[in-house]
Amino acid sequence: MMIIMNEPTPEKSRIFLVDDHAMFREGLRQLIDREPDLSVCGDAAQPDEAMENIRKLKPDLAIVDITLENGNGIDLVKAIKNEFEDLPVLIVSMHDESLYAERALRAGAMGYVMKQEPAKTVKIAIRKVLRGDLHLSEKMTSSVITKLMRGSDDLPPSPLEKLSDRELEVFQMLGLGKDVRQIAEEMNVTIPTVNSFRNRIKEKLQLKSSTEVMLHAIHWSREGGDPREK
Repeated sequence: MMIIMNEPTPEKSRIFLVDDHAMFREGLRQLIDREPDLSVCGDAAQPDEAMENIRKLKPDLAIVDITLENGNGIDLVKAIKNEFEDLPVLIVSMHDESLYAERALRAGAMGYVMKQEPAKTVKIAIRKVLRGDLHLSEKMTSSVITKLMRGSDDLPPSPLEKLSDRELEVFQMLGLGKDVRQIAEEMNVTIPTVNSFRNRIKEKLQLKSSTEVMLHAIHWSREGGDPREK
């Protein structure tokens, strides 16, 4: 009598999602859960909730957005890496990779994918980061390598590097044509707080007025990338 032994089911990598849009979280959950080697173990919309659940669930990977309820994804990456040094983090965000990817890497993230990328790219990025590899778009990888090869002394610092993560977030939203009220709603802060961010942007970029801040942001958004490379 022949005995057929069933092969053991491979253990799935457990992924935790942090995004402030419930619909996107659900879509990403469905995408991941369809994969034979991946599963979503939990999700959160804000940093405090995310940290609490990461401590409980001990995932293999955290996927984090830049804009979150009551917080910022870059700050969350720093908090995650401070407490869970070996937990890989992948940023999946609508925010321009050219503005945020380097900041995300410096904070400790292992990859960056923009939300408009196809599902196939997201799955590739997840598996690369789980293996311990870095994932960026081809263009961004080339930019980072070029800067490393040239050395930091060969490139003058971008003016936007003076901005904090939250100030950069406001700057990009202004460039997309959003008004102060819209920005306040998306960032879950008050209108005076957004005005304060805008004033600090004006001072750091040495601009004369809020109108100049707006025009500068729109120009940056339309041109795309780092003006030092043009």
